[in-house]
Amino acid sequence: MFEGIEFVNKEFFWLLLLIPIAIIWYLFKNKKQTAELKISSLKGFKLTNSWLPKFKHGLFILRLLAMALIITAMARPQTVDVSTRTKTTRGIDIVMAIDVSASMLAKDLSPNRLEALKEVAAEFIKDRPNDRIGLVEYAGESYTRTPITSDKSIILTSLRSIRYNTIIEGGTAIGSGLATAVNRLKDSRAKSKVIILLTDGVNNSGFIDPKIASELAVEYGIKVYTIGIGTNGNALSPVGIDPRSGDFQYARVQVEIDEVLLKEIADVTGGKYFRATNNEKLEEIYNEINKLEKTDIDEFKYYNYQEKFRPLVLLAGFFLLLEFLLRTTVFRSFV
Repeated sequence: MFEGIEFVNKEFFWLLLLIPIAIIWYLFKNKKQTAELKISSLKGFKLTNSWLPKFKHGLFILRLLAMALIITAMARPQTVDVSTRTKTTRGIDIVMAIDVSASMLAKDLSPNRLEALKEVAAEFIKDRPNDRIGLVEYAGESYTRTPITSDKSIILTSLRSIRYNTIIEGGTAIGSGLATAVNRLKDSRAKSKVIILLTDGVNNSGFIDPKIASELAVEYGIKVYTIGIGTNGNALSPVGIDPRSGDFQYARVQVEIDEVLLKEIADVTGGKYFRATNNEKLEEIYNEINKLEKTDIDEFKYYNYQEKFRPLVLLAGFFLLLEFLLRTTVFRSFV
């Protein structure tokens, strides 16, 4: 009955304690006002079957109902309809620069570094519904996989289709990957511009010095988060291709990540360096970046209040009027 109804002044419900007090008072008063006559016989008296005396207590019940309704009305029942509108006031443009060199097929993360990255990055993208995101691939050279866009379905489809291939020159051109990502963001009008640069090696290819690319990022107000991916020690990594099957041949290889360079890039641009040694750590890193880079959203709530006390007051008035009419007409001889 009261589903969806709130009471603004709940303290008035304490007045309901008056009802049992009124009942006790009525019973006591009625007993005192009941006259008694003792006679030896009813012979000679005419008996009637009138129902009126039996229902005279109904007048008191009407009064109690009216009292309960008035107290409930004083508690001010109302329904609240809440509508919400959100407005993004500060958008963030993000470019994810992903190393796709052959070493990203190493199996120290499950099933390999590249597939583990794609899975975690997809969840990161889904958690940024209000931001624009782009993808850059790099190995020995770099190119834009997807320009920054707010269409998450395009980004996710493009991310899933990333594979190691021999089209891109081999090696790890960190400077080129970073410079391409900067180029995608330099004309952005977003309040915040971020690059997430991931690699599992050292800068050994490309024509752009990573330090020069870092300076470009600073000039355009771009923050760079760097991630070194790979376990400590040796990892099962591709070392060649079987000429008969065309499949990669794997061997234990020492993991080499230029952490000094990655830390320097992050420090210069105001970002942060992370090391992902397993799947769980990689997921934690993306979760932390997600928390560090928050989009400001204004939420507007509109409240529509509808008062529900009026029907209660009208019903209470009806009961009181009915009680008065019955008392002064039908029950006049018995009350």
